[in-house]
Amino acid sequence: MATIRHHPEAIGVGLLLSAVGGYLDAYTYVGYGGVFANAQTGNVVLLAIGLIRGEFAEALRHVPPLLSFLVGLGVAESLARPWARRTLRRPARVVLGTEALVLALVALIALPNTVVTVAVAFVAALQVSTFKKVGDVPYNATVTTGNLRSLVAEFANWWADRVSGARRRFGVLAGIVLSFAGGAAVGAALTLTTGRFAGLLPAVAVLVALTAIAVETRRREREER
Repeated sequence: MATIRHHPEAIGVGLLLSAVGGYLDAYTYVGYGGVFANAQTGNVVLLAIGLIRGEFAEALRHVPPLLSFLVGLGVAESLARPWARRTLRRPARVVLGTEALVLALVALIALPNTVVTVAVAFVAALQVSTFKKVGDVPYNATVTTGNLRSLVAEFANWWADRVSGARRRFGVLAGIVLSFAGGAAVGAALTLTTGRFAGLLPAVAVLVALTAIAVETRRREREER
């Protein structure tokens, strides 16, 4: 599988993007009709439950973000192709810039629920396809299930087998899981109190991550000259 970004993230960027991932799921679920932006497993389950109950209108609300997520994955795959990289010199920055812009727009403009969930699901798919590693630790910034599995595996490697580096990787994954949960908690709280304007905080957080990546890229390029 092609990848947009070939360099792993610093731990701070990984934690920040994970917090944004949890935040956005809470933001759309609490503020926009019980629909997830990132957790498409949840959308599929809720879609199936609604269909079985005969609540077709309720069930079909979960289809647009699911389809938008798939489109976002397809766009991300296209951005990773050589022809796209010749056109966009910094595709990872384009992804984060697009995400920040979309989040700011949905926070500042009153839009229908479906438009918001479709837009957020699209940029969430771009993010999950772009940022995949913190150091040498594979992770998912938008869905925590795989991170939990890896967390337990690294704990076993550290505690039972004394594998070199497992304790550090366990710590990184624990931080990522906690950041995701913390982001979800903050997202729920702010959405309940400020409504759509809660989308401004993750937009700022994404811009911070973008700035950190740009600074690190410039530093690395200077060292390679």
